[in-house]
Amino acid sequence: MVLNYIWIAFFLVSFVIALVKLVFMGDVTVFPAMMDSTFENSKTAFEISLGLTGVLTLWMGIMKVGEKGGVVNAFARLLSPVFVKLFPDIPKGHPVSGSIFMNFAANMLGLDNAATPLGLKAMEQLQELNPKKDTATNPMIMFLVLNTSGLTIIPVSIMVYRAQLGAAQPTDVFIPILLVTFFSTLAGLVVTSIYQRINLLNRTMLLTIGGLCLFVAAVIWGLGRMDKEQMNVVSTTVANTLLMTIIVGFIAAGVRKRINVYDSFIEGAKGGFDTAVRIIPYLVAILVGIGVFRASGAMDMVISGIRWTVDACGANTDFVEALPTALMKPLSGSGARGMMVDAMTQHGADSFVGRLSCIFQGSTDTTFYVLAVYFGSIGVRHTRHAVTCGLLADLAGILAAIAIGYMFFN
Repeated sequence: MVLNYIWIAFFLVSFVIALVKLVFMGDVTVFPAMMDSTFENSKTAFEISLGLTGVLTLWMGIMKVGEKGGVVNAFARLLSPVFVKLFPDIPKGHPVSGSIFMNFAANMLGLDNAATPLGLKAMEQLQELNPKKDTATNPMIMFLVLNTSGLTIIPVSIMVYRAQLGAAQPTDVFIPILLVTFFSTLAGLVVTSIYQRINLLNRTMLLTIGGLCLFVAAVIWGLGRMDKEQMNVVSTTVANTLLMTIIVGFIAAGVRKRINVYDSFIEGAKGGFDTAVRIIPYLVAILVGIGVFRASGAMDMVISGIRWTVDACGANTDFVEALPTALMKPLSGSGARGMMVDAMTQHGADSFVGRLSCIFQGSTDTTFYVLAVYFGSIGVRHTRHAVTCGLLADLAGILAAIAIGYMFFN
């Protein structure tokens, strides 16, 4: 329901702004630009879905092999003490726990192409437990909020963009991004737990969260001692080695269980194409709405309004130039990436604005995109508090990014 109102608002606000520009400012380019954006983003949505087809087919096949080989169930048993507290509506030891873990692991390593099909698989399994198929359940919402809060250990792509644009030390945003994404994930966890009345003040959750804090600190310490070349090589090698290890491990588990690995893969892979086709309408809807909003100039007006408000309060406005990346990130990953690159191009990769844009880009995931794709893949229309919790996690990430950006670079 919330997505419905937001989608309508994109078009109505954009149309009013464009009409004002045409009538009072004589801007005859605004409506053609908006129409061009609808065609361009419709094409982009289809291309994204088409590009996902092969990856979805591969990973759904691999997940089926892992499921029949017992690996997914093993992850489910391992995570059972934590997931019983965090996802109380999921039966103990259910295979979806393993799928959720695999998705989180892929996201933390920055493996977007692997994370999406793993997440879609988890959503399909959660839908099997859903008594009301058109309405999001509490476990679905908790899973997606933690997904969209974007906990990333190794932001490889951002460091590559910084290197390409001439940053003296492309990895200097690594620690700030890690800190910010940890805060946004923690905020998403707390906010969703409050909505769902989940008690986090128990021994299991406190030990888990404390362990994650120690792990993040260890990663910061270890990678912080490397130079930029070493960090890029290590992060890329670790991510891809783990990914290939998962594939080979699942196949080996299938061989050990004496299942027909090839037939199991084909059985699971058949669902990849169907899933890719199902998400096309949802992708078209959300990307076209975002494109119209940008083309009308509404995004620029929002930024100008924030700058005026901050200046009127007598606060430092240096961060405002980087805000387009932050505001675009919940709407479009590619759009936010473009904003980040533009900020580094205009202001310099080593400027405060350039670095802060990178932190914004790495702090959270594309909330509306993820919700549209994941819920759309299983036909859920009533998202309940998913959007609210996701956006609050995004807000926490934005505020943390500004504070940490000033702490490190200004």
